[in-house]
Formats: sequence, C-alpha cells, structure tokens
Amino acid sequence: MDEVIERIRKQVFECVEPDRDLEDKELYTYIDEAILQENKSTIISMSQRENYRIEIFNSMKRLDILQELLDDNSITEIMINGYRNIFVERYGKMSKWEKEFQSKEKLEDIAQKIAGKSNRIVNESTPIVDTRLGDGSRVNIVLSPVAIEGPVITIRKFYKMPITIDKLIELKSITKNVAIFLENVVKAKYNIFVSGGTGSGKTTFLNALSNFIPNDERVITIEDSAELQINGVTNLVRLEARNANVEGSNAITIRELIRSSLRMRPDRILVGEVRGEEAIDMLQAMNTGHDGSLSTGHSNSPKDMLSRLETMVLMGMDMPVTAIRGQIASAIDIIVHLGRLRDKTRRVLEIVEVLDFKNGTIAMNTLYQFKEYGEDENKKIIGELEKCGEGLINTYKLQVAGIRKEII
Repeated sequence: MDEVIERIRKQVFECVEPDRDLEDKELYTYIDEAILQENKSTIISMSQRENYRIEIFNSMKRLDILQELLDDNSITEIMINGYRNIFVERYGKMSKWEKEFQSKEKLEDIAQKIAGKSNRIVNESTPIVDTRLGDGSRVNIVLSPVAIEGPVITIRKFYKMPITIDKLIELKSITKNVAIFLENVVKAKYNIFVSGGTGSGKTTFLNALSNFIPNDERVITIEDSAELQINGVTNLVRLEARNANVEGSNAITIRELIRSSLRMRPDRILVGEVRGEEAIDMLQAMNTGHDGSLSTGHSNSPKDMLSRLETMVLMGMDMPVTAIRGQIASAIDIIVHLGRLRDKTRRVLEIVEVLDFKNGTIAMNTLYQFKEYGEDENKKIIGELEKCGEGLINTYKLQVAGIRKEII
C-alpha cells in the first residue's frame, strides 16, 4: 500500500509546477488523474481510491497523517513521540495509533509547518515552542537536540463548538444550582480564578464562564497562545504574547500585554493562564477597578493556588510576603477548582470564597465541595457538588448588581 501511495504521490508532484500554490479542487484533480493512471497496472478498489485520495491530499496540502486525527472529534489529545510512535486520547483513555510518519524529516517538516502558521520559530537553536492550530488547538513542539528520539509534538484539541455551561451540566461536571451561582457571580463582577491540574479542563471552563459576561461590556483576552473562544461579546479585543526572534529580541510578554490592556478601557480582563511573574500585574489589575476579571492557574487545590500565586509574584517583584497575601486576598473573590477523577471524568471539585488576610493567613470560605457516593456498573463515579455552610459572605458586589443573595 505504501509503495502504491508513493507512486501516485510522485506522479502528482511531476504534474504540479514547483512553488505553485494550488487550489484544493485543482490538486484533487491531479490526484484523481494519478490514481486512474495507477489503476491501469494495479487494481484499486473504490474504498482504497478514496483513502489514497485523502491521504495524498493531506500529505501535500495539510498535515499528512496527522490530519486524520485532527478531523476525528472523538480524539481530545494527540501525542507524537518521534515519527514512529503516535498516541491518542479518546474518551479519557490513551492508546497507540497504528500509523506512523514516513520519516523523521517528514515529521520535522510538519512541526515547521505548524509553527510557521502562527509565526513561531522552532529549530535547533530554539527547539521548544508553544503555539496553536487554526482551530485554536494547543500545540507544544520539542525538537532535537532536546528531544532525543526525534520531534515530539503534543496537541490538546478543543471542541469545534465551545462547551457551554449547559453542556457541563449534562456531563455532570457541575450541577444546575452551581451553574446559577456562577452565572450570578460573573454578572456581579466577582474576580474569579479557575485552578486545577494539567488536563482538568481549565480553559474549557473559562470559556463557559465567559458566556455569562454581558454583551455590552468591553473584554480583553490575553494569552500565550490564543485559545479562548469567547462568544456573545461584541466589543472583544484578543491579545497574544510573542516569542523572541532569532536574535533573541522583540519578545512581547504577558506582563506587557496586561499593562497595555489597562489603557484600552477594559471592563474585564481575561488572562488565559497565569504561570509566572505576570501574576503581580494581574492582581494589580483586579485591585484597580477591573472587577469581573477571570484567569486560570495550575494547582492541586484552592489553598495551593494561593501559595503558587505568592511564589509567582515573588518571581517578578521583591515584596514582603504579608503585602503579597494582602494583594491576593483583596484581588481574588472566588476560586473554582477542577480535577480529573480516576474514571477520567472532569469535575468541579470545590468552589471557595477568598476572604480577608488576617494573622498572617488568607481566610477562605468553602461554598461547594464535591462528594463521592460510589460507582455505577461501568465504574463511573457517582457524586455531585454539595453546598457548604451559609454560602457567600461578601455579598456587596451582588447588592451593587441588584442580585439578591437568596436566589443563588
């Protein structure tokens, strides 16, 4: 089969003028003619013909065999460990794919094509890059000499249609009551941080929360690689950080974008993920009249998120710990913590209210906590978020927004 495909591909290349950018329809015409020519000496069934047609088109115009995985909506993650080892995550389970790239060089070409589409540079001197595909899927590329066995590409796919809160309720990530609570605190401009581990669904959840933002507000999104899919907001500005060029200059950091955004008259600022010294700028933005701002961060718990923010602030500024904790307590109102359970489902595990900084610590009020009841016959975890205590303590923003505490 590989030999047949190579012969057909070679015939197509011979017909195509070098450096000419063909329209899809024209390229398909050349491929069809080459398949008919090959069919004179090799019997090719109708199903094989269609497979050859798609595979050759993808190898010339798109991302080779990788395109098949990108078009498969059941796949959420693609992990390429060198040209011979491709793994996929489907419905939370990981498996090895039977196909492989033709060669290490072919995979390197694909890596260059992906990086080039978003104006990123990846080579031996800059072997690591974070970028994205046209549909917003997150891509991490690592080349040699860092990647010993050849190029490593990891792709986190996003749903073509952003997941809504209603879909999260259907997936049992949250309950209807919690969704109503989150809708009201977003509308009332509480500053919300979404925390969780890798693959817990932080960006997806942030997208869902953004659907509650009133459409008459001006929203600015700031990301390393543009991934957020904000719907329903007309006055939207999307900003993306830029890596340094080959000479090591002209980089534009998240910190710079946050500072610049403050001069753009935002009603809200959404930072895709805070992972470094930009934390201080995000907290200062929240503390200087930009209520309703949203962001995400890696952590193992809400308490751990506060500690990590502390560390990140210290990365960019030498401040007394007490001052940092005071800034955090003043800036963040709500932390929504996500997790991935042993059955691979993603759930909201805890929602806490961040209270005042007193006696050296930041007080927290747990509003909702996930409680597990058991497992069903398919080993799926049964459980849901349960309300804790008396509920929200700081209700001033609700009052200003005209929302009664009783309805949440």
